[in-house]
Amino acid sequence: MADSTARRPPSSREARGESSPPVLSIVVPCHDEEENVDVLVQRLEEALSPLELPWEVVFVDDGSRDGTLERLRRLTRSRPEVRYVALTRNFGHEAATTAGLEHAKGDAVVLMDADLQDPPEIIPDMVGLWRQGFHVVYARRTARDGENVLKRWTSRLFYRMMARITAFDLPADVGDFRLMSRSAVNAFLRMPERNRFVRGMVAWSGFRSAAVTFRRSSRHGGVTKYSWWRLTVLALDAMTSFSAAPLHLVSVAGLVVTGLSLLGAATVVFQKLFLGIPIPGYAFLVTGVFFLGGVQILMLGMIGEYVGRIFVDTQRRPIYFVAEQGAFGDHSEEVRGADTLPPDTASGNLGVS
Repeated sequence: MADSTARRPPSSREARGESSPPVLSIVVPCHDEEENVDVLVQRLEEALSPLELPWEVVFVDDGSRDGTLERLRRLTRSRPEVRYVALTRNFGHEAATTAGLEHAKGDAVVLMDADLQDPPEIIPDMVGLWRQGFHVVYARRTARDGENVLKRWTSRLFYRMMARITAFDLPADVGDFRLMSRSAVNAFLRMPERNRFVRGMVAWSGFRSAAVTFRRSSRHGGVTKYSWWRLTVLALDAMTSFSAAPLHLVSVAGLVVTGLSLLGAATVVFQKLFLGIPIPGYAFLVTGVFFLGGVQILMLGMIGEYVGRIFVDTQRRPIYFVAEQGAFGDHSEEVRGADTLPPDTASGNLGVS
């Protein structure tokens, strides 16, 4: 069943956003995106105007070091549909996305990046499917311009691997660009974990979903913030947050190594006692020690990843802190105080402002 707010035809006053809360929120995490935010707002206005829905765009400045925050301040002075939330430092894309979802007011919320690789022009198609009753509408990439073969291959491998080790359906070739109903957003905000993988958390919630397809363009400006190291960490977070398969693999590896060790020992004894073949002791011993040592270190590292995540969650620290918020008509640029109380998981208040 579609959300009731989606079926109600908006008045012209609502379409201008003068008296009613927004029906549609667009959440945009950004880090050093000063070249893109103005163009993004312009393209959002062009794409959303035919919908005649009151809308807002919530930028989350994730500790930018360029002029992104100043550009957002200027936008709020002239654009009533623009708000921003500035975090105290760079908490990471997943934390910034969570902050945006907590501050979004719309009955439906669109997540997208600021680099214009996610085209605003397909948002109306997402809204159409939301009106048909889908709670999650994700954008699936049919092509990825500006990415090399290795990046595309590793991305494909990651999604196929996640499909095998998780107990839910993680859509392939899908990033964070998606629309979520208010019910789906509220469910997401009830998930208190600190090591966050947003697209996995949304898929895990199991809401009725649909897809639209698009061709992903190259960045409009700036450079990507996802290095190979950060992509590797994100993939590791995804695997350890949604599956115990790596731990099962450790158990299997232990059994295999034990079996190989017994087989090797039996072979040595048989050759020595029955065939009279002299066995060089040092080479066999050194090879076995290094092999077993490497396997043990790998196993301890995998177990340590899970223990580390338990440690982080038991600290109960907020996911982010807000340094400043801004909206149309508010030019004081006041820095808000940060509450240090633990998050209220029942209400979904995971960060503080």
